Amino acid sequence: MELARALRAEAQRADERRVLVLAGDPRLTRERAATALAGTDIPAEETTVLGPEPVLDCERHGQRRAAELLGRTQSAVVVDAHEACRPNALGTAVGAVDGGGLVLLLMPPLDDWPARRDAFDDSLAVPPFDRDQVTGHFRRRLVETIRAHRGIGVVAVDSDGDTVEQSGLTDPPPRRPRRAADPPADHAFPEATYGACQSADQRDAVHALEALLEPGHAVVVEADRGRGKSSAAGLAAANLAREGLDVLVTAPQYRSAGEVFNRAAALLETLGVSVEGDQDDAPQRLTVRTASGDEGYIRYEPPSQAVDLPEEPDVVLVDEAAALPVRRLEALLSAPSVAFTTTVHGYEGAGRGFSVRFRDRLDDAEHVVTEVSMTEPIRYAEADPVEVWAFRALLLDARPPVAQVVGDATPETATYRQLTSSELLADEQLLREAFGLLVLAHYRTEPTDLARLLDAPNLTVRALTQDGEPSDARRSSSERSSDGGHVVAVALLAREGALDSETRERMYEGGRIRGNMLPDVLTTQLRDREAGVPVGQRVLRIATHGAVRSRGLGSKLLSEIRREFADDVDWLGVGFGATPELLDFWRTNGYRILHLSTSRNDRSGEYSAVMIDPCSDAGRELSARHSGWFCDRIGATLTDALDDAAPDVVRGALAAADAEPSSDLSAWEWRLVAGLPTGASILDTNPAPFRRLALRHFVAPADPDALSTREERLLVRKVLQARPWTEVATEMEFVSERECKRAVGGAVETLTRLYREHP
Repeated sequence: MELARALRAEAQRADERRVLVLAGDPRLTRERAATALAGTDIPAEETTVLGPEPVLDCERHGQRRAAELLGRTQSAVVVDAHEACRPNALGTAVGAVDGGGLVLLLMPPLDDWPARRDAFDDSLAVPPFDRDQVTGHFRRRLVETIRAHRGIGVVAVDSDGDTVEQSGLTDPPPRRPRRAADPPADHAFPEATYGACQSADQRDAVHALEALLEPGHAVVVEADRGRGKSSAAGLAAANLAREGLDVLVTAPQYRSAGEVFNRAAALLETLGVSVEGDQDDAPQRLTVRTASGDEGYIRYEPPSQAVDLPEEPDVVLVDEAAALPVRRLEALLSAPSVAFTTTVHGYEGAGRGFSVRFRDRLDDAEHVVTEVSMTEPIRYAEADPVEVWAFRALLLDARPPVAQVVGDATPETATYRQLTSSELLADEQLLREAFGLLVLAHYRTEPTDLARLLDAPNLTVRALTQDGEPSDARRSSSERSSDGGHVVAVALLAREGALDSETRERMYEGGRIRGNMLPDVLTTQLRDREAGVPVGQRVLRIATHGAVRSRGLGSKLLSEIRREFADDVDWLGVGFGATPELLDFWRTNGYRILHLSTSRNDRSGEYSAVMIDPCSDAGRELSARHSGWFCDRIGATLTDALDDAAPDVVRGALAAADAEPSSDLSAWEWRLVAGLPTGASILDTNPAPFRRLALRHFVAPADPDALSTREERLLVRKVLQARPWTEVATEMEFVSERECKRAVGGAVETLTRLYREHP
């Protein structure tokens, strides 16, 4: 109680946060947590427990529901990690505590904890591995950071008496009063708006959001947690509504957007503007009376409804944009003006979908884009030691090496390396560089991914490094120099397959088998009972440093992976959100498509492709079987579930098929096809032979240069996807439907001449 009281007092004096670790028996640590918080002035309504037991009479959630804290602040959060330590929950708990607050961590004895297995470890033990094969590297590293960082008190709890191993007290100077940021010289919002800003960064963000007063603008506000981006959005929303605009606010949950409404309402009251909410507590619609007597609005809609832009808003504010699927973000670009606030190093996940997938589409939109970053925290002091610890422990700020040290890398100079979890644990720089590249490769990376990287028995890491000692991939880490150079390309691999008959049957009947994505898809969706028999290595993620892209390093890494694993597995595989560029990359590296999903991935916004590179007879049999099935079904799928797939995605997917569909049409079908160019026959009379002819060309072309890219796109849209003539003519920018039909006839005429000779 005394230590908790002292930590709380120090945290309040410095406007920082503190952590108190209680390590020992579960019952005793839970009792001590209640005692510790009873000695502080933190009320129960400002406290949350994440764990299985009601440690305190306050709000409680299981760790799996830690997201309930997103967008909120508490004075204390207790994380009970005895039954499980879920990294996402740990990060979310830290992010939810305000300046002056406490994080309590209840854990087993720290020296023993890494060797113990818990419920989270069970999730890492994917078939055919068991929990005994899970390592404790993540927790070992977590314990080391707990003992090494400032601001973390550790108490060893024992029935014979507790021992304070480290107090966590840092004796910081008192917090310095924040100096109000001067308003911008050219501000359009009232000066009181900028008086409500709590940092210069927040002032700059609000100033950038002034652009939304006029249609045709998009503003992106990026920040770490605790920087006040939602508050900035609320200040802007108040002023936009005050000007009579209809502002639609959306976020993954209303709770996430609650701060927008709170700050908007408070500012409007300061400005003396009449505001009416639809409810007193947590209003989802504010009606604002303007000076001219008109009305403006600030209203919330969940993302699923916001994408339809109900009531045709003037402005859309998207809070926590990185947490939304790319397709929904794209739909919101139809608004006259739109703003996206997004977390850069989010405790719940880096949310790279926004930068990896969506930014290119935003740049292609018709909006004038303004970007602003916020780095200065406002919820706690800038030197807060708990943020420093959390960022290091969860690698929230992991970065690839700086461009200067890898800029000369080429496939000839880079060294192929195994990166074992033990080696990564022992080399912080290597871990940060490899994980930093993996973060950039994926649209959503979470703290849990770090634990998987270090502990999961089915995962391995391979990399190319620059300026490292050349080494054979099969040499042990002890035989190599500890100075392995800097990571320029990295791949995360998952071992899949080799499943026993009982597991395969459970999968075939619809049961989900964790960690076996490719066998799962082929077994459950495509009804292949034997797909889980062969063993493979699936490339979960692959990334090349931005400074050395397009030099062939990614291909070099894949070729080295194949050289290492080809004798030990039946296939190498991959699944990804299909784009023309990625389909071409994987096809060029020897991978062939087995499946194109019939629904879009929520995160990437793309249809997912599954591809493999067979390495053995069993792998080649699997590939041939599914390549044939793919060609058999794709024609029907393209006129149904995939009728909106981008033409270049369709072209790329078909080009990656390892099959040769027949174009051996009947005599009557050839007469029908041959009559189209002259207008003697009509495509819609019997589309089937036209589709078979087009598929033959896209999958196994007798002459890849026979048609232009535009002609191929036209065939995809009209012949394979059966889109209406009017729609195709408009999309392909023909002056008329008649011209569009002539172009289709010309392409069919070319294919008719080609494949009558080469069926």
